[in-house]
Amino acid sequence: MKDRKKVVILGGGPNRIGQGIEFDYCCCHASYALKEEGIDSVMVNCNPETVSTDYDTSDRLYFEPLTLEDVLNIIDLEKPVGVIVQFGGQTPLNLAVSLRKAGVNILGTSAESIDIAEDRKRFKQMLQEIGLKQPDNGTAFTFKEAKEAAKKIGYPVLVRPSYVLGGRAMEIVYEEAVLEKFIKEASEVSGEHPVLIDKFLEDAIEVDVDLIGDGSTFVIAGIMEHIEEAGVHSGDSAMALPAYSLPKDILNKVREATYEMAAELNIIGLMNVQYAIKDKQVYVLEVNPRASRTVPFVSKVIGLPLAKFATKVILGRKLKDLGFLKEVIPKQVAIKESVFPFNRFPGVDIILGPEMKSTGEVMGMDMDFGQAYIKSQIAAGQCLPKAGNVFISVCDRDKHASISIAKKLIDLGFYIYATSGTAHVLGRNNIAVGVLPKVAEGRPNIIDLMKDGKIQLVINTPSGRIPRQDEVKIRSHVILYNIPYITTIAGAKASVSGIEALIKKELKVRPLQEYHR
Repeated sequence: MKDRKKVVILGGGPNRIGQGIEFDYCCCHASYALKEEGIDSVMVNCNPETVSTDYDTSDRLYFEPLTLEDVLNIIDLEKPVGVIVQFGGQTPLNLAVSLRKAGVNILGTSAESIDIAEDRKRFKQMLQEIGLKQPDNGTAFTFKEAKEAAKKIGYPVLVRPSYVLGGRAMEIVYEEAVLEKFIKEASEVSGEHPVLIDKFLEDAIEVDVDLIGDGSTFVIAGIMEHIEEAGVHSGDSAMALPAYSLPKDILNKVREATYEMAAELNIIGLMNVQYAIKDKQVYVLEVNPRASRTVPFVSKVIGLPLAKFATKVILGRKLKDLGFLKEVIPKQVAIKESVFPFNRFPGVDIILGPEMKSTGEVMGMDMDFGQAYIKSQIAAGQCLPKAGNVFISVCDRDKHASISIAKKLIDLGFYIYATSGTAHVLGRNNIAVGVLPKVAEGRPNIIDLMKDGKIQLVINTPSGRIPRQDEVKIRSHVILYNIPYITTIAGAKASVSGIEALIKKELKVRPLQEYHR
């Protein structure tokens, strides 16, 4: 109809690592919400694999690239009341300031607030004004500037380009000798923007928070605790909702900080915040004034359509009208697990880090952590064993933590194999263990046992950023022989809980709706 109002929704563009189907879910829900509000939706996206580009999702579809020129041409033709940039991930968000400068009406959180959250210096200033902590950080355009910043901050540092997807060219650097290589890579990706250098908090717990705001009222939708420690990209880390190990006082600090930032940025729509928790201190890592890749997950866990709510709020409705005024803490436990394409790339190292590698995600839900976790592993294709032999080889800093894992596995009826270093620590703690030579030292070694089908699970944490050759061989062979593998201590602890649930409890399948009755 010609006299109906129109709103343009900017999609995520082609799916690639870091920019997945989760944003397509948000764009579709935005379109459905516009329909409910009697407004025509104009979708701009260019990926034939998405639902947002189906002929019946929106009122009008422009199958065009997400560039400033193309978007402005569409706006010129359609003359919408405004444009929604917060549902397509980082791609449309990067266009916000340019669109505003061209006189386009950005609906929801203002382009100014988006720029404060995205611009390192302005963001730092905002956090200082409201008294929130972030890890020490700096910016650099050259290796010389990076060297000075890293020296001042203290190693290890996290080196990353600005305004990129999925942690592209992001690295944890432990020494100056390695810094130059990674600065060069990050500079190429960053272009005219500076490279960001942050203090890397070792052994920290990472937390993701999704929030929805209408400019005056702000409600947390979900607080998710990462299972892998900080340093693994949030798109690759498994997450639990509600948080499973953090104390109440820390969670309350996270809530307070989230509400303060939402008010300061005057959020209208969705916001995602990432925190690191170390030594009972809460550090702000980053704020995304947009839908995050966890929105579909949180929506399904709490039983509320967050992207629809956010769209209605962006159009001027209040959260009070929508009846969403309080954080919903689910009674059940839900685990978001990532799915990796490693079996398509023989020989590639499967270690997770700050650069995202996953190509999808699944969800496991049940009334306790172990059952929810094992469901998520089965869904992700990681078939954890009920019996057999487990090989454990961990780096020095993980050896102490491996003791309780090995004890629990023995209690569950498994036999443990290990290399000499790990075996020595386990033996000193009265754990019976079969000692295997390192791959280069003799036979039969772990590779031989894997070939013979004698290993049912591998727990192997990396010794450093540049891994030893035998570690890489072990990790490439687990893919070759389809053996379940774990590369972090936190992942190993969660997996042992899952195996225990698998052995001792009966797994039941319940439809999603049943959890929300």
